[in-house]
This record gives sequence, structure tokens and C-alpha cells, in this order.
Amino acid sequence: MIIDTTEVQDINSFSRLEFLNEIYGIIWMLVPIFTLVLGITIGVLVIVWLEREISAGIQQRIGPEYAGPLGILQALADGTKLIFKENLLPSRGDTRLFSIGPSIAVISILLSYLVIPFSYHLVLSDLNIGVFLWIAISSIAPVGLLMSGYGSNNKYSFLGGLRAAAQSISYEIPLTLCVLSISLLSNSLSTVDIVEAQSKYGFWGWNLWRQPIGVIVFLISSLAECERLPFDLPEAEEELVAGYQTEYSGIKFGLFYVASYLNLFVSSLFVTVLYLGGWNISIPYIFVPELFEFEIIKVGTVFGTTIGILITLAKTYLFLFISITTRWTLPRLRMDQLLNLGWKFLLPISLGNLLLTTSSQLFSL
Repeated sequence: MIIDTTEVQDINSFSRLEFLNEIYGIIWMLVPIFTLVLGITIGVLVIVWLEREISAGIQQRIGPEYAGPLGILQALADGTKLIFKENLLPSRGDTRLFSIGPSIAVISILLSYLVIPFSYHLVLSDLNIGVFLWIAISSIAPVGLLMSGYGSNNKYSFLGGLRAAAQSISYEIPLTLCVLSISLLSNSLSTVDIVEAQSKYGFWGWNLWRQPIGVIVFLISSLAECERLPFDLPEAEEELVAGYQTEYSGIKFGLFYVASYLNLFVSSLFVTVLYLGGWNISIPYIFVPELFEFEIIKVGTVFGTTIGILITLAKTYLFLFISITTRWTLPRLRMDQLLNLGWKFLLPISLGNLLLTTSSQLFSL
């Protein structure tokens, strides 16, 4: 049997080409994910710097100023310090739960970024159930906190974990009802569809004006979900030393703060997507030329995408400013006041808002 060498060479070159195509496909799939993770990391560092500067301004003191220009590298310096610190394990605690807890808290919140549109169709995964996927995934984070508290073998840590679970259950229900009202108005659960439904009428088409009760309930519930003051009962240092993170040190201790700021960032992005029109400029047409009217973002160019990202981030950081100012202005609630607010006030208000939205949608048919 005679084998043609040219045929063998053709087969080998074809197999090499297929292998290179597979490698290229894997790299092309990972590039958007790494880009998103890098952008989220920079966004969190900016939030930490903003919080320190705003709190310094509110309290009339000097904020970070030595680590880099205007102290912008202070958060990076703190993270580097925590990486090199020793990780201590409680001698009588459950080391597996103790180690897994912080990772679950961070990973569950990171997965929520998959469904957030940063610009016109610039989203990693445009799912039909996008907003409910965020609610489902974010419910896993308190499980990580509960595991951390239980695995620490410390009564203060365990109480902090229990408080985190109770707080999450109390405020996720009003949050979900507000999201359901938005999905009824937009006739979709996709984040991209919700933003595009708001773009039909420009600035006055934002759900902020159509759902004024819903946006207030959503803001309060999202602050409670992020465990920000005045809702930081799970880590109340005056009562529980530091709550579920009492026994932690090193990078595991830092992961809890990373999870907190990631959660705050993703909640602010969802406020932008659900209520503030997302990437749309939404300037009333009387103030801009017709050429510029609403369509600049939909241009399939780098310029249009960049403008959309900048608009989304500007709206997001506006809500972040409100959250940071609230933290340094209001005192902490008691645990019974926090639960009463969730069950006795926000839940009935969000249910009434959902009934009103459903009725208006039925009458408009």
C-alpha cells in the first residue's frame, strides 16, 4: 500500500488548523470575562477611595493622601497588606466551612455581573430571566456568611451569620416584588429589554417616574441586602465584636469587604438598569440636535459603546454617592426595628405597588 506524502501533510496541516481554531475560540471566550473582572476590580477600588474621601469630607477631616496622588492607591496597598498577612484557623472550628464561606460570598456576587448590560448589547449573557437570575444568585451569599459564622465556633460569629440570613430573607421579598413590577411594565425579564423599553420615551420613560414607590422600596432593600449602615446588624461591632468575620484574618478577612463592595456595585448597576434607563443618554430632544437624539449609543462603533459605558457608570456612581452619604449620616437600627421595617412596612408597600402595576397593565390592554 502506497501512502501519498502530500495527503499526509494536508491532513496534518488541517488538524493543526483545527487545533489552533479551538485555542482561538477558548481565548476569545475568556477575553470578555477577564475584561469584565478587571473592570469590576477597578470599579471596586474607586468605590473604596470614594467612600474614604466622602466620609472624610462629611466628618471634616483629611482622608487618604499619601498612597499615590490623592490617595487613590490606598485600597490597593491595604489589599496587598492583607494578602501577606497570616491566615489563622480556629482550633475547634470547622475548617472546611471556615475556608469555603468567604469564597461563596464573593463568587455568588461575581456571577451576578453576567446579566448586566453596560452599553448597547454589551452584556456577557442576555438571558430571558436575567433579573431573577441575579436575585437567585445573590440569595447564595448569606449562606456563605452563615457557614463562616458556624465554622468559626464563636457565639458572636454565629449570631452575625444568623442575623445575615434573617436580614437577607426579610429584604429579598420586597426587592423581588419591585423587580416583578418592573418586568410587568417592560413585558420581559431580560435586562437588555428592560433598558430598551425605557428608551422609547427618553428621559420621561424611565421607570423612576413610572414606579416612584417601587424605587424607594428597592433602594432601601438593596442597602439592607448590602448590609450597609443603617442596616449593618450582622457585623455590628458594638454588639458582636465584628460579627461573622470576628475570627478571620489575612486575605479571607479581606474577601468579606470585597464581597460587600461588589454587592454594593452590582446593586447600584441594577438601580441604573431597572430605573434610570441604563446606557441611554435620555436627554429631552429640545436640548440637543436631532442628529444626536438617542441614537448615538446605538451606533455600532467603539465611540458609541464607550459613551454608553460612561453613561451607565455615571448613573451608577450617583447612586453610590447616595449610599455612601447615607452610611455616614444615619445611625444604626436595632435588630427588631430592622425586621419590623422589612416585614411590616416594605413588604405590604411592595405588594400594593405590584397590585397597582398589575391593575394598570390590565386596564391598558
